[in-house]
Amino acid sequence: MAETVGIRRGEPADAAAIRALVDAAYAKWIPLIGRLPTPMQADYAQAVRHHRFDLLEFGEALAALIETTRRDREGNDHLLIVNVAVHPRYQGRGFGKRLLARAETIAAEAGLPRLRLYTHNKYTANLRLYAALGYRVEREEPYDGPGRTRDDDITVHMVKTIGAAPPQQA
Repeated sequence: MAETVGIRRGEPADAAAIRALVDAAYAKWIPLIGRLPTPMQADYAQAVRHHRFDLLEFGEALAALIETTRRDREGNDHLLIVNVAVHPRYQGRGFGKRLLARAETIAAEAGLPRLRLYTHNKYTANLRLYAALGYRVEREEPYDGPGRTRDDDITVHMVKTIGAAPPQQA
């Protein structure tokens, strides 16, 4: 019997499952960057109340997620992709790309002309994926969060333009 794939909105009751998925997805990066990756430091009980979570389920299992939030700044409105994570058991099936496409739809429906995300400079596979999907490097800066131990701990900020926002109604 084929497993079904579905996407649903996350809710506060999903916080523990979100935490478990994020921890599994990001554990491989700890030795590479010498600290807990930023998503592993988040409070998901709080985040699920303030950000949008779209959860991809494979059968009964939570396989992947994307966390987004709208950012409105003078002339710089965008959808920020805070986190995209795929459980190691489900990587290589296109779930991450599917969720990134969903973020584009969310942004377009909200009239936001661009998406932004950030990643670590050592996550080279992720950088290649984002570039292949049309994201470009906007800037790089030293990571300034908790746990910084290395001088080569660099955050890469990326942006993708998806079209002009619709004109404002007077």
